[in-house]
Amino acid sequence: MTLSRGTKVVLLLFALVAFAFIYVPLAVILVNSFSTSKTLSWPPPGFTTEWWGKAIDSEGVRSALLTSIGVAVVASAVALVLGTLLAFALGRYRFFGRESVSLLVILPIALPGIVTGIALNNVFTSFLGGLTIWTLIIAHATFCIVVVYNNAIARIRRMGGSVEEASADLGANGWRTFVFVTFPLMRPALVAGAILAFGLSFDEIIVTTFTAGPGITTLPIWIYQNLFRPNQAPVVNVVAAVLVLVSIVPIYLAQRLSSDDARGGGIM
Repeated sequence: MTLSRGTKVVLLLFALVAFAFIYVPLAVILVNSFSTSKTLSWPPPGFTTEWWGKAIDSEGVRSALLTSIGVAVVASAVALVLGTLLAFALGRYRFFGRESVSLLVILPIALPGIVTGIALNNVFTSFLGGLTIWTLIIAHATFCIVVVYNNAIARIRRMGGSVEEASADLGANGWRTFVFVTFPLMRPALVAGAILAFGLSFDEIIVTTFTAGPGITTLPIWIYQNLFRPNQAPVVNVVAAVLVLVSIVPIYLAQRLSSDDARGGGIM
C-alpha cells in the first residue's frame, strides 16, 4: 500500500507526539538529576554531579539496589525453568484443556497488579506464615514466567518438529537431540525471555508493595518512600534515572536477540 505525502506527514506528527509524551518526562528526570536545585523545579538553575555522588554513597540506595538485583536474578531463574517447561508441554503435546492451561499461564500479567498483589498477600499471610524475601521472589516469578513462556512458545512454533525428527532418524536419542539440536535453536529466545523477565522484576513496585517482607526495600520502593522527603528529590531523580537506564538495557538486548533469531542467526 502506497501512502500519500500528506498521510505520511500526519502519521509522522502523531508518532512524534506519542514519543514526546513517553520520552520527554524521562529526559526531564535525567536532566533534573544534574540540577543544583533541591526541589523538582524546571528549568534547572544550574548543573552538578553532587547528587550522583550522594546516591552512590547512600547506604539505603545500595541496599535497595542489591535487593532488587537479587530478587530479579532469582525470580528470572525460576521463571526461566518453569516458563520453558510450560512452553514445551503446551507447544509439543496436545491434551484436553491445553488452551485453558495456556490462558491460566498468561493471566497473571494481564491482571491488574494490585489484584495480583492483594491475592498473593492473602495467600502468603494465611498459609505461609507471613511475608519474607522468598514471598517477594515467588510473587515476581508469577508474572516473569509469562514473559519467558511467550518467548519460548513462539520459538517452538516457528521451529516446528522437522529438525528434531531428522535428528531422531539419524539415531540420536531424546537427550542428545535436546542438547545438540533443540537447545541451541531455543537459546536466543530463552536468553531474551530471561533478560526481559529480569527487567520486569527489577522495576516492579505494585506487587512488591503487597508481598515484600518487613524491612525489605527494592529500588522502586525506595524511590516511592523518599519522593516527598525534604531535600531528597535530587537523589530520587538520580535513582530514577538509573532505573530507566537499567530498564532500557534488557529491552535492547532482548530485541537484538529476537531480531537475530528471526534472521536465523544469533549473537550467542
